[in-house]
Formats: sequence, C-alpha cells, structure tokens
Amino acid sequence: MTADMHPFLAKLVQATNAHDLDALVDCFDTSYRNETPAHPGRAFQGREQVLANWRQIFTFVPDVHASVLRWAADGCDLWSEWEMSGSRLDGTRHLMRGVIVFGVQDGRATSARFYLEPVDETGTASADDAVRAEVHADTPS
Repeated sequence: MTADMHPFLAKLVQATNAHDLDALVDCFDTSYRNETPAHPGRAFQGREQVLANWRQIFTFVPDVHASVLRWAADGCDLWSEWEMSGSRLDGTRHLMRGVIVFGVQDGRATSARFYLEPVDETGTASADDAVRAEVHADTPS
C-alpha cells in the first residue's frame, strides 16, 4: 500500500508500523506545529511533544498499526484519512479514525490539523440521538 502513497506518508506509516521512534520523530520538522481544532488545548509545537506522545503510544499500545485509507495532495498540503488500531496493555481494543492535514516541506511535516478520534464502537446512539445530545444537552431524550 505504501508504494502508491505520497513519500512523506509512506515514511510515516513505515516508521509507525515498525515502532521506530527515531524514524517517526524524524518525519517532523523541528518547528512542527500541531493544531487539534476539536480540542484546542491539545495544540503544541515542536518535536519534543511528538516524541513524548509516540513513546506513550508505543508503550501502552505495543501492537499499534497505522493505515492511510485515502490521501490527496494540494501543493504542500497533504490530506490523509487514517486508521490506527491495536490492543492496549489491559487487553482492550485501541481504534482511532480520522483525518490529518499535514503541511509538508522538504520531506517533513511542518504542521498538522489533527482530527483523529477514538472510535465509539458501542453503537448505542443513532444519528438523531447524537444530534439531539449535541444541540439539546439539557433535554432528556
């Protein structure tokens, strides 16, 4: 799959799936900026936080596996749809899906808008229930 992928994404997926922390961190520019629009307090700048985040992921999800399902390039911007799965140390399933929009220069990410979220596999809420919960938070369903 990585053969048909943008070289930056292929390198990032390969480093992630090899659990090669040094190679993964090398995918990011020293001035890297990460924005998480749905969770603004999680924004950060620099490789140090990339290292800290992935050290935790590799420790607590030792079999983590990443896949890029779709991607598109627009100049220096790479739009990518991801799935990350594995098992946590306690045996529970780890599954995240979403989009990351990378800014890439000279083969490294300089920025990202991060929309990856844990998957809610409970399946208990319908589309109506989910919308109602968001717009009528104080109204019982």
